[in-house]
Amino acid sequence: MTAPAAARARYDRATAHLDAPLAIVDLDAFDANADDLLRRAGGKPVRVASKSVRCRALLERVLAKDGFRGIMSFTLAESLWLARSGFEDVLLAYPSADRAGFAELAADPKLAGAVTVMIDDPAHLDLVDAARDGGREVVRVCLELDTSLRLLGGRVRIGARRSPLHSPARLAELARSVARRPGFRLVGIMAYEGHVAGVGDAVAGRPLRSRAVRLMQAAARRELAERRAAVVRAVRAVVPDLEFVNGGGTGSVQHTAAEDAVTEIAAGSGLYVPRLFDNYTSFTGRPAALFAQPVVRRPGVGVVTVLGGGYPASGAAGPDRLPVPYLPEGLRYDPQEGPGEVQTPLLGSPADDLLIGDKVWFRHAKAGELCERFEALHLIEGDTVTATVPTYRGEGRTFL
Repeated sequence: MTAPAAARARYDRATAHLDAPLAIVDLDAFDANADDLLRRAGGKPVRVASKSVRCRALLERVLAKDGFRGIMSFTLAESLWLARSGFEDVLLAYPSADRAGFAELAADPKLAGAVTVMIDDPAHLDLVDAARDGGREVVRVCLELDTSLRLLGGRVRIGARRSPLHSPARLAELARSVARRPGFRLVGIMAYEGHVAGVGDAVAGRPLRSRAVRLMQAAARRELAERRAAVVRAVRAVVPDLEFVNGGGTGSVQHTAAEDAVTEIAAGSGLYVPRLFDNYTSFTGRPAALFAQPVVRRPGVGVVTVLGGGYPASGAAGPDRLPVPYLPEGLRYDPQEGPGEVQTPLLGSPADDLLIGDKVWFRHAKAGELCERFEALHLIEGDTVTATVPTYRGEGRTFL
């Protein structure tokens, strides 16, 4: 029996008592992926990106491992909820305009001590102050560095459009604004190099594009390492007791960790290893998060239809944003229909061995977005479901 066939048999046995649709996390793969992130981080602590996990039980599991420290959250409401739940170090990775959330943060010493908010503009400080509603707690602040690679005098930009703060001088200027302002404390710098960490460099069937990506990423790493070190020096000249410098992402862990200026690494998708992380030369993970859809029709030879499955991922629309049929191997979408809102035809010879009620296992294109579709994750060890835990959605929390 091949390894994929053995995995399918194991998942089918573990969930034989459960009806699909359902979602699972293979804890053996999850833990192995966590260990690989730590290995690549080379001794620097790894902060877990909660948007890639979206399950409190699994956040607790990975943070119980030596080497993981803190959460990188994605909304202020989520940050406050996690802090109230007992997580003591929550870095909000994106600026917020949640005035009610800022009022809560500024009024509660426990929340103010646990949550750090992201800014890249003095207007963010103004918004917090306007929202305080009498709260006098000091708000912890992190600055975000723009990591984009700029070529030809800035006429070419490679990287996500995030922070406007690109130069050491710009970050030092904002650091001085924070330092002068009562009610705020600058504690960190964050930089997410998505064009390195989030872009595969070994795309199957596209050798020229893959080589171009590798060349771009090598240049981007060199430029960013030099600029990030200069930024840290400039900001530390203003705030010598800076607590952390956060960088990286699943696809660039070992490269970012090699920079002396970086004190911690951010990663999350590498725990689940969705399909977008199949195309990397820097690491190989084990798919840990899957979902199953039931066969409900057999329209003809070489065709089955499963219930639902049209769960596209965020980002620029395209085939790489779709989930993929994973087990049994050899199934593919009907190009005229693709994955559907209510039904999804699947083509291929393995369809002839599937019966009504059988499960087809899929991989999502991205990590935590799977949890927006399911209220629970069934945790599998070996061929047994050892626990069923709620996702954020299952706890009634849909933050975005």
